[in-house]
Amino acid sequence: MVNRINGLFPLWAVLVGALAYLAPTLFKSHASLIVPLLTMIMFFMGATLKAEDFLRALKRPVVIGLTLALQFGCMPLLAFGISKTLGFSTDLLVGMLLVGAVSGGTASNVMAYLAKADVALSITLTAISTILSVLLTPFLVWFYVGQEVDVNAMGMLMGIVKIVLVPVLAGLVCSHLFGAKIQKLHGLFALFSMGAILFIIAIVIALNQPKIATVGALIFLGVVLHNLLGLLIGYLVPKLLGYDTKTCRTIAIETGMQNSGLAVALAGKYFAATPLSALPGALFSVWHNISGSLLAGFWGKREIS
Repeated sequence: MVNRINGLFPLWAVLVGALAYLAPTLFKSHASLIVPLLTMIMFFMGATLKAEDFLRALKRPVVIGLTLALQFGCMPLLAFGISKTLGFSTDLLVGMLLVGAVSGGTASNVMAYLAKADVALSITLTAISTILSVLLTPFLVWFYVGQEVDVNAMGMLMGIVKIVLVPVLAGLVCSHLFGAKIQKLHGLFALFSMGAILFIIAIVIALNQPKIATVGALIFLGVVLHNLLGLLIGYLVPKLLGYDTKTCRTIAIETGMQNSGLAVALAGKYFAATPLSALPGALFSVWHNISGSLLAGFWGKREIS
């Protein structure tokens, strides 16, 4: 039952987004909950991991390095290029950069499973990119937009330590100490995480509802292009390098699916003067789960040669 509810995430995301747009007063007053909700999600993610997930990286360092290069190299560059091409304002440029510069999204692990990809590798990549994002995300945002807007890179770094690193490590400790009991709760963790992401989406859309009508279509186009190009590059680059289909699918999903919830939280906390900066992350949360589900369903029906 829980898996069925989680599997309909794209539908819930669209419905919640529509509700927030039509009745923004239901969610506007809850803006202060975005960071605590994301912290909870990161704890749940850590609780589903084991130390072995990180140790797997030692066995496939080249694959890990390639994926991280695509994730922290190509995705921010794509975000910057798309924003400039579409003529985004500074607010939206910052928002797109945040989406492009954060770690892989936790939903990628589920999509990897549905797509018959390498789930163990997917979990490893998500975990490592999450840890590395503590340093790389603030640096990349400063590198790309530091001349156009005041970027508090050190503050952002400390914020990610509190929002991401500490709860993930706390979850890992709980997983180690209470392995069997924690494992039984994985389904509920996924359900609570999905609910938290949906609430974050609703809050951001409600806060930006007046402006979505005028710029929403253009932002959505940018988000879709960013996600689809990430998926495409994530698949084609390893394919051209001779990797097997299962690995290519995994890298594509990890590259194209970002931790947009973190992007939203960082936008709200460190770029409050540019309120639209949280909108790309919210729309990305909706879209990448739709595109990821469709792609996983397509790949899942096809045997790997």
